[in-house]
Amino acid sequence: MRIPHDIIIKPIITEKSMEEMANGKYTFMVDKKANKSEIKKAVEKIFDVKVEKVNTMNMLGKVKRQGLTYGRRPSWKKAIVKLTEDSKGIEFFEGME
Repeated sequence: MRIPHDIIIKPIITEKSMEEMANGKYTFMVDKKANKSEIKKAVEKIFDVKVEKVNTMNMLGKVKRQGLTYGRRPSWKKAIVKLTEDSKGIEFFEGME
């Protein structure tokens, strides 16, 4: 298994992700090669919580233009992690509300 900090890249802080925190759902940018079981183990190990469910989605990079040339931002993978009812929240997000 890889190092958990290599799997979880960074948290995603948006209005929608902040609203979902009330339901025990947290959003992260994760490694493109990581699967749901690896993401679950990494979140449990880093934040010391119990994960009930993991939803993942591949996000396509936006097309950007500079003058006549077109380019694309890199594609990435997003994971929405739902914690169990008896699990404590993730402290990193608690100060953001």
